[in-house]
Amino acid sequence: MATVRFTENLRRHLDCPTVEVSASTARDAIHQACEQVAGLRGYILDDQGALRKHVVVFVDGRAVVDRVGLSDEIENTSEVYVMQALSGG
Repeated sequence: MATVRFTENLRRHLDCPTVEVSASTARDAIHQACEQVAGLRGYILDDQGALRKHVVVFVDGRAVVDRVGLSDEIENTSEVYVMQALSGG
């Protein structure tokens, strides 16, 4: 099963422990994680299901290319990292 992990910065805002999912795309993994973690969906996805601007998702160390449809493929052994993008000057 793929592992979905959340950064410490994101976990300060939501109680989102690491979850295991059976998924073939980043979208499936994110949606399954949202089913397991209350409040997660509204925080990381917009009303159309795309990643919010302040959220970045990495699959096996590479940023997802499809931020709207989240169609990037994942493997059963993939590690998916969800993090809040930081900005500033």
